[in-house]
Amino acid sequence: MTDLTDMEIFARVVTAGSMSGAGREMGLSPAVISKRIRRLEERLGARLLQRTTRQIALTEDGQGYYERVVGILASIEEAESYVTRRNAAPRGTLKIAAPTSFGRMHLAPSLGKFAALYPELKLSLVLSDTFVDIVGEGYDLAVRIAALENSSLIARRLAPNHRVICASPAYLEREGVPKTLNELTRHNCLFATHQDLWQLEGPDGPTAVRVSGNLQTNSSEVVRETVIAGLGIALRSTWDVGPALQRGDLQIVLPDFRESRRVGVYAVYPSRRFLPARVRVFIDFLADLFGPEPYWDEGLDLTFLEQGPESDPGPGPQAGHEAAA
Repeated sequence: MTDLTDMEIFARVVTAGSMSGAGREMGLSPAVISKRIRRLEERLGARLLQRTTRQIALTEDGQGYYERVVGILASIEEAESYVTRRNAAPRGTLKIAAPTSFGRMHLAPSLGKFAALYPELKLSLVLSDTFVDIVGEGYDLAVRIAALENSSLIARRLAPNHRVICASPAYLEREGVPKTLNELTRHNCLFATHQDLWQLEGPDGPTAVRVSGNLQTNSSEVVRETVIAGLGIALRSTWDVGPALQRGDLQIVLPDFRESRRVGVYAVYPSRRFLPARVRVFIDFLADLFGPEPYWDEGLDLTFLEQGPESDPGPGPQAGHEAAA
């Protein structure tokens, strides 16, 4: 079997244009270089280089061999780089984008633990409910609560996103409990700007209802606080209102309906290849922190969410538009 060092020497001779040039690059004498090339040719049973006193030239066999050797050496370099990156301590600045409420509630409280694990890493966390251009704006990754669509980005599903219709006991006592989806049209429904069409899954499959209410806001946090205060009915994620549901400050209504199972919590990043260590360790950290049964759902009876027709949870390795909390 051919010695990989002989292959590297041959490739260096070709790129340097001479044996002496390759020898200088590799710290070897021209005599050693010449000997290794002859040994390689003898092993292959073919002449690879035409030698003159002034220059060398590839033979036809040498050209074909060189084209293949370059690919082999590149693959070896990439494999070694992969291991080196995995074992190197993450450093530099990790720039992250995340939805405002989710970032405050579920990222910020855990950043101290993450920073203690990787003291050489600096964090830049930008919270916004607008769609960010990860590549164009220089983000390493974005946390998105989304129903993902095809794109050039890569995504890893971190946790399911259970989104349910809920209201306070005081509101339901005052206005009555809706028994059908159509009855929502006569209730005061709370939602952020441009989120008045609730896309749901029910016993008969996907459905939608257009709702209305007396509050206008661009803040999902305002929606959360006003539904707890008894102003109306809202479609909220359990990561957002889980504690209020556990305390009894809110209760789920119309439990046969929920937002699509395609919506999940994802880490979205530009490329799987040459993934920086700082990005990899943060994604792994979030996956361990949240998981398939996230802590914000602990203590909640969500068995009704498993009822009804199954739907595709959405593509894992793609990324698309964000969904509201």
